[in-house]
Amino acid sequence: MSAVIQEEPGVLEGATEGRRRSTIWQILKDRPSTLVGLGVLGFFILVAGLAPHIAPYGAHTQVGAPFAPPSPKHPLGLDDGGIDMLSLLMYGARASLLVGFGATAIALLVGGSVGILAGYYGGRTEGILMRITDYFLVIPDVPLMIVIAAIWGQSLLHIILIIGFLLWTWTARVIRAQVKSVRERVYVKRARALGAGNGRTIFRHVLPQIAPLLVASIVLTIAVAIFDETALAYLGLSDPSVISWGKLIKNASDAAAVSAGAWWAIVPPGLCVAVLILSCTLIGQVLEDALNPRLRASYLAARGFRIRRVAREEG
Repeated sequence: MSAVIQEEPGVLEGATEGRRRSTIWQILKDRPSTLVGLGVLGFFILVAGLAPHIAPYGAHTQVGAPFAPPSPKHPLGLDDGGIDMLSLLMYGARASLLVGFGATAIALLVGGSVGILAGYYGGRTEGILMRITDYFLVIPDVPLMIVIAAIWGQSLLHIILIIGFLLWTWTARVIRAQVKSVRERVYVKRARALGAGNGRTIFRHVLPQIAPLLVASIVLTIAVAIFDETALAYLGLSDPSVISWGKLIKNASDAAAVSAGAWWAIVPPGLCVAVLILSCTLIGQVLEDALNPRLRASYLAARGFRIRRVAREEG
């Protein structure tokens, strides 16, 4: 009996992990759009990483007349400075993805830490941390970003810090709710009763259980961070020396590309932003469905009930 009791936490965790993997695979089979999202995200990451090697022209090289239309040599035309739009899109992906991943890392670190501490310790600690989270939640993100960016100055690092420190609230609330559930499980209580410290309990038993939810939060936060960077760049608050998709949209707007009929200077970067955000959203939603049992139960329970009911009627 004692051996069974000692192995029970590992058995439960292994069974939970196995169910997660089978659920992820099943959802990927049922929702092919997820594979499309993964392919799109991987494509943009690959292009951003190889941009200096695969871009047809330099990011600051004038190769023709301003707003020259698309041609065989320039499939997406030229911008207001006579620079190849395809090359600019490749280089712009680097800054946009850098902001997305950098701001997400900060938001995950801050939000994850707040959520774990609030959910695990509860009581006064939870009350203080959640009140701070609530204060940040009621502040409009974009206006505050505009004010802080104007005060700190136009720098890519500042943009990453601003977006990261304003996107952690949602992650904190989701992680806190999950940690409160995990800390009540039998193996966590048993570990604490046997003398395991708080740090060991969090890293050994709590963190592995909420890690999948953190992954889903990462993907969704990347989408929001890219959108925020685009908004700040369009408002002229990003680093003027850095090429990003938002900067390309702003340059085209300032040069009256729409009035000049040069749709190729403003539509492609906007489509890149929209497609990348859509791919991240698709991936994040599926990960939430696969890894958060509360979400699965909310809309799969009725389907399961109907299946069981048909089986009883046939019997």
